[in-house]
Amino acid sequence: MTFPRAARRPAIVSRAQWRADETQRDAHAHYAGGVTAIFIHHTDTPNDYNCADVPLTLRNLYAGQTHDRHWGDLGYNFLVDRCGNIYEGRAGGVDRPVVGSHTQGFNRGTAGIAAIGTFGRGTAVPTPMERAIAALAAWKLGLGGVDPRSRVRLTSTNDKSRYAKGTSAEFNAVSGHRDGTETDCPGDALFARLPAIRDMAADLQGRSAGASSGIGVPVTLQSLHQGGN
Repeated sequence: MTFPRAARRPAIVSRAQWRADETQRDAHAHYAGGVTAIFIHHTDTPNDYNCADVPLTLRNLYAGQTHDRHWGDLGYNFLVDRCGNIYEGRAGGVDRPVVGSHTQGFNRGTAGIAAIGTFGRGTAVPTPMERAIAALAAWKLGLGGVDPRSRVRLTSTNDKSRYAKGTSAEFNAVSGHRDGTETDCPGDALFARLPAIRDMAADLQGRSAGASSGIGVPVTLQSLHQGGN
């Protein structure tokens, strides 16, 4: 189904391109009825990486979250690097409402986007990263006709979130991890940029004047297809 506010799908580096070992994850993905909200995270890893090395970082995160945390796969549905490249996280189809393991109590019906790096107070959030997160949120929420600037109501599925199981709470359609769970994630600096990211995403859906003007998603993937670590 096509919605009048749908945004263009940005370029997404597939799991095959970053060389995920598919034998290490759960065989079956789980799905919700749709995605009505996005939770933004950071990976709490170094910021001074070369974007050509991100596939190795993803494989390390994948191993840790699959084996050490026993999440069965990457917890995040998508990840974004400082160069603005977007990566497929949890398996199951980027255009489908895959249930991740990113926000306790609110994994169903939401998507988790992780910024690769650590974004505590005073840390600059790279502009290409912000724009890529906005483009991804605009597209993913647009599949269900959701305005990125809207408020949505979610119901907690367990007692490990900020809300008891069964409690209904209102969230921004683009929220931070800390909104749903007791955590500092996605860091003070990235959390402070969420209003601007919501506005950019709404522009990309054509919800305000000057839609998508000057907002592009840089793609620097040449080195990702050349092997290496």
